[in-house]
Amino acid sequence: MFIYNVTTKIFSAIEADWLQWIKEEHIPDIITTGCFKNGIILKLLEIDDSEGPTYAVQYAAESKGQYNLYIEKHATSMRQKAIDKWGNKFIAFRSIMQIVE
Repeated sequence: MFIYNVTTKIFSAIEADWLQWIKEEHIPDIITTGCFKNGIILKLLEIDDSEGPTYAVQYAAESKGQYNLYIEKHATSMRQKAIDKWGNKFIAFRSIMQIVE
């Protein structure tokens, strides 16, 4: 199992709207690609949030191939949707991790 992690720092002023969008629109759009089984939202704690809160959204993929398919065919358009919606009111970085069993 692979976890695609997107960590995002957002402006405090958009937090409620961003959370609604991520839950109701963005995560469902990403799951609809068929590349991931689910997505979970986590809020980072015990960090400096004076410039806004930080969230991580983690998507579970059955294989590295599914993740690669998402990156090749869907990632650019999904990232653009976020930019179109929120402009420069957020910053995100992404990582891929493998669950060790």
